[in-house]
Amino acid sequence: MSTTYESRYASSPKAVKLYDTQQLRDEFLIDNLMEVGKINLTYSHYDRYIAGSAVPLEPLTLETIDPLKAEYFLERREIGIINVGGNGTVEVEGEVYELGLKDALYIGSGNKQVIFKSNDAKNPAKFYLNAAPAHKNFPTKKVSKAEANKIELGSLETANHRTVNQMIIGGIVTTCQLQMGMTELKTGSVWNTMPAHVHDRRMEIYFYMDIPENQAVCHFMGEPQETRHIWMNNDQAVISPPWSIHSGSGTSNYTFIWGMAGENLDYNDMDVAKITDLR
Repeated sequence: MSTTYESRYASSPKAVKLYDTQQLRDEFLIDNLMEVGKINLTYSHYDRYIAGSAVPLEPLTLETIDPLKAEYFLERREIGIINVGGNGTVEVEGEVYELGLKDALYIGSGNKQVIFKSNDAKNPAKFYLNAAPAHKNFPTKKVSKAEANKIELGSLETANHRTVNQMIIGGIVTTCQLQMGMTELKTGSVWNTMPAHVHDRRMEIYFYMDIPENQAVCHFMGEPQETRHIWMNNDQAVISPPWSIHSGSGTSNYTFIWGMAGENLDYNDMDVAKITDLR
């Protein structure tokens, strides 16, 4: 099989206070993404969210995994896909969608066959995947980066000038609960999601990319009064529980893809933590 998966169980904030560096990384860091020729998935017990990747040299078919107890992967799920590599295609029930760099695709539940392909095996597509449980089928829809809803936030003076590209989100795509987008930091800015916040109604996963060689991002998590950090490299993701902040600072500017699911679809549903109150 070309598909591998692992499961991650939920951790309480009381337990995480006692984790050392390796335990923290083992529980929350996803570091096996973008393996060439494979589909790698991580099944989180936070909102039953799945994050993963598909990097096809030959065509790769999205297969079900045992935790789903389903005939096919999207039997009771929806999925969002963002291409972060070379040009490629995603075939959904025989219909082909072309995805260039930083283009997104939403596929609703009930679609039995999903096939990933690269246009050029020497420069393969790198499909980043997020999937969440779905109670209803909504239409498949491609969203190019140019079609994203763009929000300018922060400033160079506070080192957090960034563009939020809302892609799989209400007003652009109708979903059951999945939301995805991509935030690009401007040159000279390093902080993301600052001021930090939590949203107890949903969980989130960050996928860091466009990190220059020999640079890194320090991702901050934990309760606002009990923060922890995880050092991140290119093409790695990190699980953010509902009770945790999710923010980062890099040694250079970078891009990250955010994906979330949970109780509601209000992008602005967040409880902000004042910068001076963080501990």
